[in-house]
Amino acid sequence: MSAPVKIGAAVALSQLPDWSAAPDKDAITRTFKFADFNEAFGFMTRVALMADKLDHHPEWFNVYNCVEVLLTTHDCDGVSERDVLMAKFMDAAA
Repeated sequence: MSAPVKIGAAVALSQLPDWSAAPDKDAITRTFKFADFNEAFGFMTRVALMADKLDHHPEWFNVYNCVEVLLTTHDCDGVSERDVLMAKFMDAAA
């Protein structure tokens, strides 16, 4: 995989209507809510398998049926196309 190029949160968000800019760094964020813990954990499992395949891992936090996600690319210190790809996968997986 080639080195990521920083595109910034604003460019990414133009393609991701359900996501928001993180307040404290160049990153995008979204909270997913599910029917219960089992559904939330299943989502996280599907995302984890894709993240491992892409070697691009989210920062996330889970409590019961909610999964809070923050995406940024540490290799370019900001949002890259890798984050857009991961966000679109998460949207579809939810």
